[in-house]
Amino acid sequence: MRTRLCDLFGIEYPIIQAGMGPFTAADLVVAVSRAGGLGSLGGASRPTADLREQVARIRAATDRPFAVNFLVSDMNEESFAAALDARVPILSLALGDPGEYVKRAHDAGALVMHQVHTVAQAAQAAERGVDVIIAQGEEAGGFGQYVAALPLIPQVVDAVRPLPVVAAGGIADGRGVAAALVLGAVGVNVGTRFLASVEAPIGDGWKQAIIAARSEDVVKVDVANDILPGPGTRGYGAVPRAVRTPFSDWWAERRTEAAERSAELRDEVFAALRSGRFHEYLPFAGQSAGLIHDVLPAGQIVRLLVEQAEAALHEAASAASR
Repeated sequence: MRTRLCDLFGIEYPIIQAGMGPFTAADLVVAVSRAGGLGSLGGASRPTADLREQVARIRAATDRPFAVNFLVSDMNEESFAAALDARVPILSLALGDPGEYVKRAHDAGALVMHQVHTVAQAAQAAERGVDVIIAQGEEAGGFGQYVAALPLIPQVVDAVRPLPVVAAGGIADGRGVAAALVLGAVGVNVGTRFLASVEAPIGDGWKQAIIAARSEDVVKVDVANDILPGPGTRGYGAVPRAVRTPFSDWWAERRTEAAERSAELRDEVFAALRSGRFHEYLPFAGQSAGLIHDVLPAGQIVRLLVEQAEAALHEAASAASR
């Protein structure tokens, strides 16, 4: 399975592991890139020194292409500059107008992906000169908006043609990959499935929460923007999606109080993250959690996505020829 995204990025398969901030690390990126996909290191909420260290570890372990992701709405200028200085081959951006960041990346020799949630955002990003657009449906985990992937992807494909479009949101197996390609995308950006991988640097409780969740258990958590004001309240504006917990349910009914006590609650959430109990608070995930039933090595996930997609496309072609 090969698309023009593979030629553009120098990868074997059109599978991108989403850059999920500090919930990624070199081991995950390397495993995905070695398997033929594109591993992504999340730059958001990552200290500059750690970003430099992770990039060095990636380069020491593989010569395959990889990406580093940043949030426009929560940009660490020092870290972005460090990524440019490191000559990272691909930079991905999200949650806001990419503006001058596109030219700065191009001047440093990097290709630029940008994630959008609407056709208008896609058109703006195309005007800014990005090389690839990621169209993210609202099913996705983490920060997103409200248009589902099925109607969004073909609209974005039509709006920015011939710019390549990558699909995101609700994709956790090869059938989703095949569907994205049929809709006109040239690849997929996958997050939740890679959180439930051996190499993902998150607590086992979070991984098990993903496995145990039904799609209807994974909801938009508006109160998270009251507790953790930042990326979701600036730029495009977005609301995170996470597995429901007693914590999120309790504070969803008390948003005014949550905003008043945001500093206290933020400290509580960060303490839980450090102690491996984030799954009790805001375990980010997409509705694709309902499709995920095990924790697998990231390289195996890439291979399964490809094998299943090829089988699904073959079956669809056979049906069309009958």
